[in-house]
Amino acid sequence: MSSVQTTLLAAGEASEHRGLIITLFSVFVAATLVITVWAGRQTKNAADFYAGGRQFTAFQNGLAVSGDYMSAASFLGIAGAIALAGYDGFLYSIGFLVAWLVALLLVAEPLRNSGRYTMGDVLAYRMRQRPVRTAAGTSTIVVSIFYLLAQMAGAGVLVSLLLGITSDGGKIGIVALVGVLMIVYVTIGGMKGTTWVQMVKAVLLIVGAILLTFLVLLKFNFNISDLLGTAADNSGKGSAFLEPGLKYGLTSTSKLDFISLGIALVLGTAGLPHILIRFYTVPTAKAARKSVNWAIGLIGAFYLMTLALGFGAAALIKPDEIIASNKAGNTAAPLLALHLGGVDSNWGAVLLASISAVAFATILAVVAGLTLASSSSFAHDIYANVIKKGQANEKEEVRAARLATVGIGAVSILLGALARDLNVAGLVALAFAVAASANLPTILYSLFWKRFNTSGALWSIYGGLITAVGLVLFSPVVSGKETSMFPDVDFHWFPLENPGIISIPVGFLLGVVGTYLSKEEPDAGKYAELEVRSLTGTGAH
Repeated sequence: MSSVQTTLLAAGEASEHRGLIITLFSVFVAATLVITVWAGRQTKNAADFYAGGRQFTAFQNGLAVSGDYMSAASFLGIAGAIALAGYDGFLYSIGFLVAWLVALLLVAEPLRNSGRYTMGDVLAYRMRQRPVRTAAGTSTIVVSIFYLLAQMAGAGVLVSLLLGITSDGGKIGIVALVGVLMIVYVTIGGMKGTTWVQMVKAVLLIVGAILLTFLVLLKFNFNISDLLGTAADNSGKGSAFLEPGLKYGLTSTSKLDFISLGIALVLGTAGLPHILIRFYTVPTAKAARKSVNWAIGLIGAFYLMTLALGFGAAALIKPDEIIASNKAGNTAAPLLALHLGGVDSNWGAVLLASISAVAFATILAVVAGLTLASSSSFAHDIYANVIKKGQANEKEEVRAARLATVGIGAVSILLGALARDLNVAGLVALAFAVAASANLPTILYSLFWKRFNTSGALWSIYGGLITAVGLVLFSPVVSGKETSMFPDVDFHWFPLENPGIISIPVGFLLGVVGTYLSKEEPDAGKYAELEVRSLTGTGAH
């Protein structure tokens, strides 16, 4: 049987059991909507909407953080990357996990102590409020939209496979449905609703990954050597599949791309807005630190299991079948579920539907967290403190956040429709690069460099942001390749798919240049206050 026939059979199996699939999806959506409405009724003020009333325990927040972090890129993108590129695909897992050490050691506790609701609170503490908050809000929205692209692309691919939708119009309709659902989650539930949805989703995802890992290992009698050997043989690449260099070692450009990707992944987490705002949902700095510890444990276990998912897919499914289903490999995990259960069996269809429902849950939860981060930053930083000059009351601020959610949702739907054929892990890596270029330098300089001033913050944020986004626009991600966003045109001149190797040093360097070019003297008293607060928690909200 050809790969295309098998893929069509997979879609056919899904179509035959469409009732089961729609039921599973509907049950999850209905359950999360109930949670969202319940949480919405508990949301009385801005602290509830932005930070869940700071009532979550370290374990609850750790579970929610892991739910926020284990996105469509983790489940769909990494499994696909490993299935098609072997060893080099697993580099995403390593990078995503190691990044948590940077977040834990440098950012989590000081940020929780220094801010109130957003990254802008920390940056504006000892600098001029309006320009810095505008920059922080702009950067947060841009990073969130890049990350949202990946989730929207994953949703379109996933549901299209399940329902046998092949038309572009149908896929765009699915992206729009996800956008509408995320708008509902955030506008009604705020941070409380979003956190509970993320906790439920994290449990479902970990259970789904454990089940697939167990079934893959069972298939090979728990002999990992047999699994890897079969994956190498089935890939058509032989032993090269299990060695470095299949994707990132062929040319000097691809080696540079690998270094760029690694830098972006390791440094990006500590600058991701939807992860940073999670530190404000716990009552103390100690709880923030503990929640990161919980998250590292849960995420580490999950990323170990992506090895079984990716190499299992490589061992049991021909690579051209995966590519026929989705060029970037995003359907490898659902197809693995189908093959483990039996391509022409009811059990296979049930497993496919269940795993796909979990993946869909993953997407909905993460898009809700991202949208909340960007709408919160718009309302709290730009609307309340820049447009209204600090005169907006809490009710007006929350209303502005809800309106911003609708706007950001609309933009995400539009861009997500364009990005539907790109690998979601690669798209998320771009968001990491933008976050590490614009947000991380400014956060670290604000917390740890006494001389840093408003000019330095603006140079760092805008310079890092423009460099990262500009290089992406003129990279192979957007044009010039079959897997590009616009495959039929070619206006790329930047050879790398990830800009991190250039844009991240530029962000750090511009922060220094902007600081020394400015005649503005930093407020030594304010820095001393921030230092005490960030290290001890004294005076923290």
